[in-house]
Parts: sequence; C-alpha cells; structure tokens
Amino acid sequence: MTKPIDRRSLLSLAGTAAAGAVLWGCRAAPAAAAENFPVRMSDAQWKAKLGPAAYDVLRHEGTERPFTSPLNDEHRAGVFACKGCAQPLFSSKTKFDSGTGWPSFWAPLPGRVGTKSDRSLMMTRVEVHCSRCGGHLGHVFDDGPKPTGKRYCMNGVAMTFKPGAA
Repeated sequence: MTKPIDRRSLLSLAGTAAAGAVLWGCRAAPAAAAENFPVRMSDAQWKAKLGPAAYDVLRHEGTERPFTSPLNDEHRAGVFACKGCAQPLFSSKTKFDSGTGWPSFWAPLPGRVGTKSDRSLMMTRVEVHCSRCGGHLGHVFDDGPKPTGKRYCMNGVAMTFKPGAA
C-alpha cells in the first residue's frame, strides 16, 4: 500500500517545481541566435570586444543592476548607440526619467531596433535588440509617456553615448 502524500510533502514538491521553473526561465542564451544580422562575430570575439558586463547583457540577455549606469543620468544632447556595433539607437530627445533605474526612451531611431517575445521569468515581455548586431538591449513596455506611450527600458552597459546634435 502506498503512503498518502501529506501537506508538507506536497508544498515541498510545489516549491521545488517553482524554483526549477524560475531557474529554467533565467538561463543565459546567446542573444538573437536564431536570426542573422549584418554584424556577426564569434562568441570569443564578442567577449574580447565588450568586456564582462556588456558581454553578459548584449550577448546573453543579462540585466545590469538598476541605478548603476552613468547613462541613466546622461541629459546632454546626443545619441545613444549600441556598444556592440556602434549603430545609433536612440536620440536624447526621446529620453525621459522613468524612475526605474535604467535609461528609458519613448521611441528608438527608425529601423534601429527589433523586438521579440521574451517568456523568461515566468512572464511575457517584449525584448528589444539592436537590428544590426542582434545585441540584447532591454525591454519595451506600454507605460511610457506621450506621444508613443512606450517605455524602452534599456541597459546602459549595452550602449555608448555620443554628445552632439541629437
């Protein structure tokens, strides 16, 4: 005769399953591996070019800690570009303070970013990547200011800033 499952065993099993699902969703995968982009390098070349923090974000869809990027406090006129391939991505004219701790914009420059569904962390979000090299930049949400209502919440470590005309 089999022993009935008690409440403690059931809760323990449920907790283990939930932890496994979270860890599965957090796994690191090469950014946009299924697509072909004009700028391509080997994993070793990306690692050597970017340094550890930018490599983790751009190539393995990591996230920098909030309020750690100097670009979050960048308010001069200029352009924010992809750290992977130097493609201009956002004008400073579209930057706003979202209070989230990451550089936020209400619109990218035309044709400079792509999006795809991101189902990690047991939720569905819209991932944003560079249209030229496929590097992961962050996510876009529908809670931004007018005129678009979008909040492109970007990892500062994935970008560079070039002051000047925006």
